[in-house]
Amino acid sequence: MLTYAQAGVDDEKTARALRSIINLARETFRFRRGKPGKPAENLGHYSALLDFGSFYLAMTTDGVGTKVLVAEAVGKFDTIGIDMIAMNVNDLLCVGAKPVALVDYLAVREPDERVFGEIAKGLYAGAEQAGIAIVGGETAVMPDLINGFDLAGTAIGIVEKGKVITGEKIKPGDAVIGISSSGIHSNGMTLARKLLIPKYGLDYEYEGRKLWEWLLEPTRIYVGAVLELIEGVEVHGLAHITGGGLANLKRLTDYGFSIEMPSIEGIFKLIHENGVPLEEMFRVFNMGVGFVAIVPPEEKEDALEILNKHYESFELGVVTEERGIHVVNFGVRL
Repeated sequence: MLTYAQAGVDDEKTARALRSIINLARETFRFRRGKPGKPAENLGHYSALLDFGSFYLAMTTDGVGTKVLVAEAVGKFDTIGIDMIAMNVNDLLCVGAKPVALVDYLAVREPDERVFGEIAKGLYAGAEQAGIAIVGGETAVMPDLINGFDLAGTAIGIVEKGKVITGEKIKPGDAVIGISSSGIHSNGMTLARKLLIPKYGLDYEYEGRKLWEWLLEPTRIYVGAVLELIEGVEVHGLAHITGGGLANLKRLTDYGFSIEMPSIEGIFKLIHENGVPLEEMFRVFNMGVGFVAIVPPEEKEDALEILNKHYESFELGVVTEERGIHVVNFGVRL
């Protein structure tokens, strides 16, 4: 049996360590009070919101994580850029913001023209899918600090005041809709790597694909689907299912959730069969659902019709009075 903490990523310890940084960062809000770009306090959950009069500028930052180690191991770099953009723009969507632009940060041990060219292909493909412009960036060559490379970015989006989706409208009985993921995305990779690669090797064939292909499958970009959903129906909450798995739903509301998740398949099945407990699976991985929308019950059918035009989507369950997340068909409570 292996957990995320045993693999080297202890989320609870990280959260405790971050408290001092977060608390001090919030103290800096006062430097912008009464000025353009004043931070909106207690509004953003996946993205920060900056006040510009008639609209908010949403802002988020994220990277690819240890997925870059898999890319390095097999010498395939043309999808990593998609992952980085996806991790940022999907977070912007959660407050109802339309992604606009991104800047990237590439840190390397040494410059390599071929690798840079392949990374650029992924960045272009991700930007095209998200409908954003890459307006700048920074490349740092640091042989004393970096062994390999790291890729991260910061993205901005725009949302009109009055159209911010905060989760405050969520109420018991609302429908919970899941949008399918493309696989493991860019979360839980440390656990997956340390569990599977030493045992099988990256060229291990599983269900017709090599292990590295499962691990490098690009993170799905939900921009087109979610923006159409926001335009078409009333949306009470949006959640990007990333690090923390289904526990991300707790960011939106104090109400609970009763849901039924899809069957465990593909890379998730391989990980679970190799000793990761069910509860840990749902705390770490997206388990086939990369994004969740919460809508009033009367909007459910229209929402499903819109989302299924883009990616396979399905009703997961309902919002409940009782707190916590109950994955009914697997007997898991989070």
